[in-house]
Amino acid sequence: MSLLKLPIDLQSFEIIQREGYLYVDKTQYIHRMMEEGRYYFLARPRRFGKTLMVSTLRNLFAGNRELFRDLWIDSHGDWSWERFPVVLLDFNGTSHDTSENFKISLDCRLKRIGLDYDLTLHASLLKERFEELILSLYKKTGQPVVILIDEYDKPIIDHLGKGAAALEIAKANRDILKSFLGTLKGADVASHTRFVFIAGVSKFSRVSIFSDLNNLIDITMNPKYAGLLGYTQEELESCFPHHLTELAQTHDTDLPDVLSRLRLRYNGYRFSRNTVMVYNPFSVLRAFSNQAFDNYRFETGTPTFLINLMRERNYPLPEMENLEVGESIFSVYDLDRLGVEALLFQTGYLTIRDVTDEIWRLGYPNLEVKCAFLKHLFHSFTTDLPGPEQSRFRNLAGYLKSEDLDAFFETVNAIFASIPYTLKGEPNEAWFHTLFYLMVSASGAYTQCEVLTSRGRIDLTVQFPEKIWIMEFKCRQTAEAGIKQIHEKGYSDSYRGLNRKLLLLGIGFDPKTRMVSDWKLESF
Repeated sequence: MSLLKLPIDLQSFEIIQREGYLYVDKTQYIHRMMEEGRYYFLARPRRFGKTLMVSTLRNLFAGNRELFRDLWIDSHGDWSWERFPVVLLDFNGTSHDTSENFKISLDCRLKRIGLDYDLTLHASLLKERFEELILSLYKKTGQPVVILIDEYDKPIIDHLGKGAAALEIAKANRDILKSFLGTLKGADVASHTRFVFIAGVSKFSRVSIFSDLNNLIDITMNPKYAGLLGYTQEELESCFPHHLTELAQTHDTDLPDVLSRLRLRYNGYRFSRNTVMVYNPFSVLRAFSNQAFDNYRFETGTPTFLINLMRERNYPLPEMENLEVGESIFSVYDLDRLGVEALLFQTGYLTIRDVTDEIWRLGYPNLEVKCAFLKHLFHSFTTDLPGPEQSRFRNLAGYLKSEDLDAFFETVNAIFASIPYTLKGEPNEAWFHTLFYLMVSASGAYTQCEVLTSRGRIDLTVQFPEKIWIMEFKCRQTAEAGIKQIHEKGYSDSYRGLNRKLLLLGIGFDPKTRMVSDWKLESF
């Protein structure tokens, strides 16, 4: 998403179709917010344009009309282009290693904003100083104040997964934040406020953070704002024709193939009941800039606390392909009861696939997310291995694509032999299934696990443009039993007629040796 008159900036996604630049105009959504309310909250995963939205709102309320020339809000809306005082608090820039430092940092930030408007604040307590700043700004300018808060939850989530002491800091910072934001509900402050927008990654429960700010409109899962951040398919095709053509030329292919590859890797995020899906803007722009279909969004890694939480709870990773939950998981997020599903959704590793009869079906949004996430999980199982052993999984997708099963299973068994087994007793089929799924998916292959059919669930499919692998795992049984089940259950039926080669693969696993004992292939 981009509104401001700036050249391409891959950190903030700022692009404009003016003087050779491009823009994706989201100002109609902003105008709708202005008409429907004053206090808003939005949660979105990282690298989705929240900071740019805050910057856009700041310039809009500052009356910088020239930056919005020819955009929807300038040509269709009835925006007055008045100048309002703006208080912008970016919690990325606050110190929060201790609760005391968090309060000091917030206090310094308020003082600096005051000095920007030639105001000296005198209140000694943090909450009162925030109130003084708002009321003083109104008195000085004669205009109600705009409050913009970015990454509100960073002082909390930065301390998760780091032990008991860090958790206590997170709780203390949460309490400071709750009191601080409660300032906005006060009668004097509310009557002198023009607009409030709070953004972050996490959607903490109203009781834990926003109980003192109960007039906040949460648009996180509101269908009307599903396309507020990110690119829709229509926006991608209409706003980036030159970049799409350039990408096609670089890869010596046609436009439909480029669109298909972009859709598979970067599209699929869905934040409401409706069917609007969006692309991750950061990844799309990086693909255009680098002229490569790589994984960009999770370059900095996956939160350690999330990986640790899933391993501690022995979370069934293959089930993430088709997870069914109730709507309540989207509103329960608190430090005392962190839910894996809520965390996965809010960090962007899972998205909404479908909603029927109040059952919400979640899954990976796209190949970029799935590969990056499972790669980090796989490395968490192999942290003690030397570099060459850790990276051998990267070849698995290529072996399947070339149908080199000897090299494929030699690599698989080498990886299994290198992974220390810490559970009691022999590993079962679920352990084997999970690790096999992790290493193949992390290699970059397009995999689907526990694929539901009318007669059962396929253990694993791996798809390439010209062929599809259908795999069935057996523990303490032969590979022949896996092939037999594929035939008896008709697992290949739905893939016939796709004009792609079908390869049926039965895999036997020996729990004593913790290796693949045999395999059998049929193809047609």
